[in-house]
Amino acid sequence: MQPLKKADPSAIAGYRLLGRLGAGGMGVVYLARSAGGALAALKLIRAEHAADPAFRARFRREAATAERITGRWVVRVLGADPEAREPWLATEYVPGPSLAEAVGLHGALPEPTVRALGARLAAALDGMHGAGLVHRDVKPGNVLLALDGPRLIDFGIARVSGATALTATDAMIGTPGFLAPEQARVTGAGEVGPAADVFSLGCVLAYALTGRRPFGTGAVAAVVFRTVHEEPDLDDVPDTLLPLVTACLAKDAADRPTAAEVRDALGPYEGSNEGNEGNDSNEGYESPAAGDWLPPGLPALIAQRSSRVLDLPVADPTVLNPEAPQGTSRRRLLVLGATGAVAATGGLTAWLLGRDPTGSGTGSGTGGGTGAPRAAYTVGVLTDLSGPGAADGRGQERGLRLAAETFNARPDRPFDLVLKVTDDGGDPRRAAAGARALLRDPALVAVLGPTTTATAIAAADALVDAKVSVLSVVASVPEGEIRGQAPDMRTYFEPRPYPDVMIVPFGRWLSDHGRGRTAVIEDRAAGAYSWLAARSITNSPPAGGTVTVHRVAADSEDFGPAVRAALATSPTGVMHVGTSPRRAALCAKALRQQGYRGPCGSVEPALGPEFLAVAGPAAEGWYFGTGYTDPDTVPAAKEFAAAYRRRWRLAATDPVDRFAVESYDALFWTGQALRSAAKWNAERPGAAVWSAFLKDDAVYRGVARSYDARANNTSEAQLQGLFLWRISSGRPRCLGPYAEAAKRD
Repeated sequence: MQPLKKADPSAIAGYRLLGRLGAGGMGVVYLARSAGGALAALKLIRAEHAADPAFRARFRREAATAERITGRWVVRVLGADPEAREPWLATEYVPGPSLAEAVGLHGALPEPTVRALGARLAAALDGMHGAGLVHRDVKPGNVLLALDGPRLIDFGIARVSGATALTATDAMIGTPGFLAPEQARVTGAGEVGPAADVFSLGCVLAYALTGRRPFGTGAVAAVVFRTVHEEPDLDDVPDTLLPLVTACLAKDAADRPTAAEVRDALGPYEGSNEGNEGNDSNEGYESPAAGDWLPPGLPALIAQRSSRVLDLPVADPTVLNPEAPQGTSRRRLLVLGATGAVAATGGLTAWLLGRDPTGSGTGSGTGGGTGAPRAAYTVGVLTDLSGPGAADGRGQERGLRLAAETFNARPDRPFDLVLKVTDDGGDPRRAAAGARALLRDPALVAVLGPTTTATAIAAADALVDAKVSVLSVVASVPEGEIRGQAPDMRTYFEPRPYPDVMIVPFGRWLSDHGRGRTAVIEDRAAGAYSWLAARSITNSPPAGGTVTVHRVAADSEDFGPAVRAALATSPTGVMHVGTSPRRAALCAKALRQQGYRGPCGSVEPALGPEFLAVAGPAAEGWYFGTGYTDPDTVPAAKEFAAAYRRRWRLAATDPVDRFAVESYDALFWTGQALRSAAKWNAERPGAAVWSAFLKDDAVYRGVARSYDARANNTSEAQLQGLFLWRISSGRPRCLGPYAEAAKRD
């Protein structure tokens, strides 16, 4: 738990706030105490999101749904106000760890514990289903462990069985790896019923028994593909529970048991008192003596957290500006008061990194302005400068060098940044060796620049034990591929959108232009990626129209038959989904040869020099969604673009290398984190940089966009980093952030 910030209120609707339990892009969750002394977890939504009628409608639905959910093994709602300027929802506070945390700390749980866990969760779900509700996101992170039993939490996407989605953003509901096949297919909200919760419960039971996800880890597309098409990994599930878990994980919803049947099959926990507390869903599942159902170690952890919370002093009141105009938010007043004058004299970015508020410098130096030597910290640049990704590696190196020179030119800088550049040639073995070589520098604080999934994994694995952060603005590494990563302890960061959302920009263009008949060319050479992309487009059709999917085999370069079938549907837009620039170009040529002149689009991996070289005139007019921008199109980055051309002697008409501006931002973001880390741990600031990236106030506003390591997994953060490009006069041209660009173009 974190202490309250000055921008936080002291109380909300009679609840006294004690500290922060977490924060994200949508709001903050506080630990609070009611007037009667009960502890609560209070979720407060930021006013800017509450101003969105659709968002407020979803929150109103969440509050109404949560209030209907009762039972021993769910957290109860204590109060809510969906109509407040900043809506809030308060629930019971459970001080125990989540199931995900418990398994992470202690490994797989013993069978008696899992039986007790499963029986109580099944009882909770049976009560929900009896009330006509479906949870739709049962996962280890939504199960809290208390001394008397588990609690199911987070009903934000729970819905009345058979109800329809409010918005298209509800297209895929649940968490990949724990969602049911019918949720992954997204073939209609009405199909996601109580059986989907039973499938998720089966995944949770398998996870608790083995310490592994039954459908593995990796890219979302790969996990979803395995969920729909492959059998789960249940090798270490005990024979006594294997039939039940297998039945829960049946692909066909009709073949799964009900939640009540799961509860009955698991049976009362050995040593518990059978009885009836007046709730049918809990019959026979009265709690054992406190802590008896948990393995050694966990009761002590829960007791420790409980005592810590109970001993919390009442937090000091936060201070408000008594002269604030009515209707002005507290957050806005604080931001204006702290940065208003700064913005007029050079911007918040320069202020953050151009002064040392402690007046004492960092590391071994004494800070700027004193004449004493400054501390110097090393930032490693590990990138491809001679292999297949050399163009992107060069853009990163140039952007980072310009950033370091700019930073070190400031007379009042708190420390110096020294770059050490290593060429990995796109080879993961060279990347690992380069990372180990960089570790020999005691001043190393971070490594930037991997260009591929393999080199990013190799570098991060080599650096994780030393807790040295790795940032990549190019590579995309699936969750779970790098060891030692957890939500509250990460050393690998990707300040860029995931590949899965690259279909959004062109899809948005089709919607905004009323193109309601979309033909998708699914390139099977891209494997699970193209399969999931095609499914996503099918279930969220542009302009609310129709989608047809036409597949090209992975071992074929003949796009003619698929294009012919696509054009037979008279499409008003064609979207290619694949990862090969060459194969995207072959698709473009086939479309042109068969006379199609309508709008076409694809995704970032397909936008490369080879696409233009192979497609030739057929590339003209194609749209692409990307996670990088052109600084010439961003007002805040104009100065950077001019400085970049001067530094690297480019003509005014030459494009800035892609990923250069994002790399520039990445170095300054690292500098911001280093400022905090150096003050926390002057002897080893590099080992604390990762923690600084994850702090509540660690949002960095760069010249390209804003960056937030905590929110990067949210759909909102992912979409904010998307841009729309179009091939014009034989070269890619950025049209700007996708939502605005789709309307203009």
